[in-house]
Amino acid sequence: MGRTTMSAARIVGAATAAALVLGVSACGSGSGSDAKAAGNFTYWSMWRADEPQAKVIKAAIDDFTAATGAKVNVTWAGRDIAKKIGPAIAANQAPDLWDESDDKVYGTTAAAGQALDLSPVLQLQVPEENVPVSQVIPAKYFDMLPKDPSGSNHYVIPYEVVTNAMFYNAADPAVTAAMPTPPTDWAGLLKVCDALKAAGKACIASEGEDPWTNGLFFDYLLNGAGVNVSELSADKSGATWDNPAVLGAAQKVEQLVKGGHLIEGYDATKFPAQETNWTAGKAAFYMDGNYVTSEIAKQVPAGWKTASILPPTAKAPDAGLFGFAIPKRAKNAAAAQKFIAFFLQKKHLSGISTTALNITPRTDIPAPAELADVQKTLEAPTLRLSFDGVGGSWLPKVLNENYLDFWHGKTTAAQFVAKCKADQVTYWQTQG
Repeated sequence: MGRTTMSAARIVGAATAAALVLGVSACGSGSGSDAKAAGNFTYWSMWRADEPQAKVIKAAIDDFTAATGAKVNVTWAGRDIAKKIGPAIAANQAPDLWDESDDKVYGTTAAAGQALDLSPVLQLQVPEENVPVSQVIPAKYFDMLPKDPSGSNHYVIPYEVVTNAMFYNAADPAVTAAMPTPPTDWAGLLKVCDALKAAGKACIASEGEDPWTNGLFFDYLLNGAGVNVSELSADKSGATWDNPAVLGAAQKVEQLVKGGHLIEGYDATKFPAQETNWTAGKAAFYMDGNYVTSEIAKQVPAGWKTASILPPTAKAPDAGLFGFAIPKRAKNAAAAQKFIAFFLQKKHLSGISTTALNITPRTDIPAPAELADVQKTLEAPTLRLSFDGVGGSWLPKVLNENYLDFWHGKTTAAQFVAKCKADQVTYWQTQG
């Protein structure tokens, strides 16, 4: 499986399941006996049974059954789940509950009006904590999502949050010498890169054939310049590419390329070659999702201390969600909704941090030590989807290959912008 919008094939995220036992529900069921009466339900998970996330889920399911008497028929479907959910819905054989990334939930069900509005879940009480779900899951995680045809952006309830950033080893003396404090503007980042170069270390490790992680520099720079990528991509005339802020963002990327700040040979390697070089200390920064900390855990040297920064122009960190969704045709939707509230108890959800080594949306659950910087970044009042949620074929048809040519130094910033504009006009002409 190739990389998706959030590189889900590589994410060692988390998942799980559960149900509300006590409290008043917008969907009924106000007591333990009512919960039992609600019956069993089916759940398809994106995780394999051998993954750490599955251990967290399994423990919560066992606790749910012990507490309510209801049983969960769970299938560890793996990463192909998004391909299966649509046909299952069409055949009226969909599970009552499933989990995936927000973009997969939206693209496969919500966009077509096939996902249940889970707003009522926000009013459910989190068992044993006497607070509603809305008090433990910040509203900003829903605010950033696109709306479905009914106007809802509550078609997924998150249990894990991911973000993209520039990761580095805070225990590397060359890095600390070049960057005593994080840069506050782009010129400051270039000064850090210059200092690293003078010390014989590359500034940025880059998997040269990956338009996604490398494109994140451009995405964050556009965000800093006030350009919304979704609006940029939707302009059928292509005129939005003429915005000077777009060229300005590209020119900043060009400074990295022309300045020799990318690790030598980056344009002729594929993952995980440069990730390996980065962990070996051959480059200071590596742009990726926070799942990278789990990937490198077994290969980093003793004393390594993972830290991260955003490109200094960024106005808002990007974020992606992994969470629960319920098909609109689910037969046992009420039970599945209670299950979501049950799992969001701190005692269950903490396993996403302690066992699966990832970040939860609950601010009162500390992230693993290596993701402390990331959790602090996510405290920002406003979040955004990477590339402002652009999906479909625009990225591969318009941006990706043009960006790689630019990233590899084959085109200038001006040529890159002009080519994207021309290709976007053609793209929309062929979209009917």
